[in-house]
Amino acid sequence: MSQAEVVTVGHGEHYEAPPFSIPSKKLVMWLFIISDAVTFGAMLYGYGYLRNASSNWPTPFKFSPSIVNVMVMTFVLITSSLTMLIGVRKAQAGDKEGSIKWTYITVLLGIVFAALHIREWASMIHEGVTLTHNPWGSGQFGAIFFSITGLHLTHVIGGVIALTVVALGYKRGRYKAADIEIWGLYWHFVDLVWMFVVPMVYLLNVEK
Repeated sequence: MSQAEVVTVGHGEHYEAPPFSIPSKKLVMWLFIISDAVTFGAMLYGYGYLRNASSNWPTPFKFSPSIVNVMVMTFVLITSSLTMLIGVRKAQAGDKEGSIKWTYITVLLGIVFAALHIREWASMIHEGVTLTHNPWGSGQFGAIFFSITGLHLTHVIGGVIALTVVALGYKRGRYKAADIEIWGLYWHFVDLVWMFVVPMVYLLNVEK
């Protein structure tokens, strides 16, 4: 279709129909998710290569507190995905108040996840881990650990900010239910990425 179709709605109002079978905003989000998945995939692939190529790759994570903390973080993030789903369903059903409430709950859980992650980083730094050094073995461990988890944490914080802005805009009538749904896709993607980070970065490096 060379030109976007113009659709007439009630009261003689006109709007430009999306050029594809899904709304343009949702298409852009899907394209972003695909490109971001490639980025995370490349980083995890690079991590796997470095880990296998290193003769002294460290395994610093103890079950307590490190793995226990990761389990709590995972539970919080999975729960936030559920609350986001409820928020989207409420928006689709026209329940604006309910959608905003569940979106804010998702935001709160995202903040909890970020706080737990930052606490873990502080503990690692206290033990001497930096981007170029760690006290247990290969200096590349710190660089890849902070790069992968840092990129994910950045996505979580960005999602928290975006969901807050969209929820406020939805409350004021600036945004619609479709916007809640679109950012719900982003949040589910962030949760899915974490499911790959946990086994590769944490569980494979549990202290033996």
